Amino acid sequence: MSLPQQLRYESDFDQLPHNIPISATIADIEEKKGFIDYFRFAIEVKTKGGSKYLIYRRYREFFNLHQILEARYSSENPEKPSPNTCVLPTLPGKVFIGNKQEIAESRIPELNTYMKRLLGLPTWFLLDEALRMFFYQTDQDSQHQPRALRRLRPPTRKVKTVKPKMDLFSSPRAEAMFDFRGNSEAELNLKRGEVIFLLQRVNADWLEGTVNNQTGIFPQSFVKIIKPLPETDTEREGEGPTYSCLRCFLLTPLWISLLDVCVQEALTIQPTYKELLSRMRNVFKMDDIALNYRDPEGDLIRILDDEDIQLMIKEGRGQQGKVKRPVNQFPWELHVTLVSDFSVYNTEA
Repeated sequence: MSLPQQLRYESDFDQLPHNIPISATIADIEEKKGFIDYFRFAIEVKTKGGSKYLIYRRYREFFNLHQILEARYSSENPEKPSPNTCVLPTLPGKVFIGNKQEIAESRIPELNTYMKRLLGLPTWFLLDEALRMFFYQTDQDSQHQPRALRRLRPPTRKVKTVKPKMDLFSSPRAEAMFDFRGNSEAELNLKRGEVIFLLQRVNADWLEGTVNNQTGIFPQSFVKIIKPLPETDTEREGEGPTYSCLRCFLLTPLWISLLDVCVQEALTIQPTYKELLSRMRNVFKMDDIALNYRDPEGDLIRILDDEDIQLMIKEGRGQQGKVKRPVNQFPWELHVTLVSDFSVYNTEA
């Protein structure tokens, strides 16, 4: 780069707003459980002004951004680029088969390289609206508490060891029903019969507690709760993760099963048809299922697309005053049938 070009580049950079992102690094991955389970990347963003913050993005959001940028800036003739085009970095392709966690882990170095090259493009490119919105910290980003930031932690961190003064009769506690061997320093090792004093709930499936002077997390399914944790003010105010209950009926020619599915979604959420179908296939371990709901007359209505989801939710909310439900239960219910058994149940329940 010639000296005049370098000076021009530095001048252009100096004129950029202070909130322009100039670097981004993936700090960890997190599993998001809802109507569909997926992994997202926790990304630390640094701005020209020196501030740092975390955002949380799925791979498909990277993919959507790349498509927008390609449409705007890719030259039809790479050998003769115009002033408003540039060579975009390569985004790792979609993967349709495999373990979701392993796929997400393998993408981290590639996505870090992608973001580094993307934010290293000419200064005028950094002002692109789609790019800025991708790296913008939303209210949801700022309120979320990361579960782990492995790549931002110092390698010499120590395992937390505490000696709490526990009241055996009043403290929240649980008894280990099975042996559990932790996979990392953050997880407790449990032996059947041990009493664990509970400190806090991590998410719907994991708790934090202390046993044998060690503090860590462990799966709730391995213990029997003797005295539950109290409901906290922060959970009431929505600062911690909230879990809602979706009532599902599995209808087969031989039986009807009722299952309340716990999802980490607000009661006001409206899932897509694909998300809901994927979630139910995962819950019931069956692929050849169909989604349905009952209308006010009791008829079973097949759900085929997002518009049917909207209608189900609308009619469910219309029945709120007539049907009593727990405060954390969705105002609509789902009836799951085998694809071939729809007509069998199309009668009033």
